Amino acid sequence: MKQDLGYRRIQRTGRGSYIVSLPKEWVLDVELERGNELDFEVQDDSSLLLVPRKVLEGRKTSKETGLRECSVLVDRKDDPESVCRRVSSLYAISADLIHLRFKSGKIPLGHRAALNNLCKNLLLGSEIIGETSDEITLQVLINHPDFPVERAIRRMNVLALSANRDSILALGNMDKSVAESIAEICNDVERLNLYVIRQLKYGLERNLFKELGFKSPKEFLGYRIVANEIKSIAHNALNIANSIAALKNMIEDQSLLLNVPLDEELSSQVLEFNSKAQSHFEQSLSALFKRDYDHADRLISDMKHLTGLANELTTVMLSKKMDPNVSSIFRLILDSSRRIIEYGRNVAEVTLNRTVEEIS
Repeated sequence: MKQDLGYRRIQRTGRGSYIVSLPKEWVLDVELERGNELDFEVQDDSSLLLVPRKVLEGRKTSKETGLRECSVLVDRKDDPESVCRRVSSLYAISADLIHLRFKSGKIPLGHRAALNNLCKNLLLGSEIIGETSDEITLQVLINHPDFPVERAIRRMNVLALSANRDSILALGNMDKSVAESIAEICNDVERLNLYVIRQLKYGLERNLFKELGFKSPKEFLGYRIVANEIKSIAHNALNIANSIAALKNMIEDQSLLLNVPLDEELSSQVLEFNSKAQSHFEQSLSALFKRDYDHADRLISDMKHLTGLANELTTVMLSKKMDPNVSSIFRLILDSSRRIIEYGRNVAEVTLNRTVEEIS
């Protein structure tokens, strides 16, 4: 964290040397004492970086091991889900080895099962490599050269859009089993999203923007936004699938207020609009990867036409005689399609921001 410690005057000693006093707050904060040494590093802009010797040696040790280790002390009373969230956060900040030490001296079965499921279902490339009576060690065995960020985002996109398409098609045959398969897809998207976060933070900390295919560090934030939008598409698809499953149960229980057949014309129109929304998002993502400013700009302009289509569909929907529960699902699908278009706009804006300097 940057902190302004004010200005200091340069003084000259009798021997012709120049000296400047160190801020007391900083000396105390880094626990320096009289006789400790500082390393002086000249930066590209001619500024001077002061690094305590013990900090510099710690960096060298870290580079020699090549692994970033973290330890977590766990009480048997701690909620297993809370422990898993902490491990997920450590994974996201690029920890390579995570040691979980249990105070009680024995690993509770619930914690062991939760951590096994976490590695298997959420933390991409992680494995439990060691276990004693009171400690579990996880290691992340994958890094960015093996699975680049762009490839991970492409895979997220394929999964999320397929989940969206499957959830809407399930309305035609009221297939409530689709919700289970889409939940699995959402889990895969979440895994990839967490991996993308980890790799972006890893690259940002080490200034590896060129290795990740970026032209400047500013692009890290843009890719973080893109991954989050794709994750939202998958979660919206799961909401639709769960709503359709609930509607199927109501049909089986004969608890609908209006038992009328599903409007095929409206279903076809909603499905067609959703396909256009998906196409808009895929083109936005393509423009991002190709660094195509003009294409991204045109896609943002196209939103006016798509918004008009959405408004027309809303009018058609209100004119139909449907059970309120069926109507609510159509509105949910339409709203999801609108959001996909908005997500596409956000991705297109990321493309504009990352390429505008190249064309100006």
